[in-house]
Amino acid sequence: MSFRGTNASSGMGVADHCKSTYLELQRKKVYRYVIFKIDEKKKEVVVEKTGGPAESYDDFTASLPENDCRYAVYDYDFVTSENCQKSKIFFFAWSPSVSRIRAKMLYATSKERFRREFEGIHYEIQATDPTEMDLEVLQDRAN
Repeated sequence: MSFRGTNASSGMGVADHCKSTYLELQRKKVYRYVIFKIDEKKKEVVVEKTGGPAESYDDFTASLPENDCRYAVYDYDFVTSENCQKSKIFFFAWSPSVSRIRAKMLYATSKERFRREFEGIHYEIQATDPTEMDLEVLQDRAN
């Protein structure tokens, strides 16, 4: 994996695979969601899991660890009040209150650098517990 640059405050690079996987979600609709994690040994953010286009929002939220931080993108499809099919990409900074302080710090200091790698994200959600990212939150934001 090559580094596209590092964040001076956290030293975390971004694996090339992260960007290519995101582009497949954004442009080709190959994935419904992508979950990223920081690999402390490699000092970079890597793809941890992808979800196929048929997977639901519940599948996505169930894939996030209960006690560790993650970044994720989710391609949310919905129908507007004018009956138009639309899609919005959400970026999630998942940082459960029970996760290790070190993990929270690493993810917090690397987030902006990582987030800038992805063009076309419509909304960002920072969540510390599942209620902060209920499907209703996405519906409210998207409409």
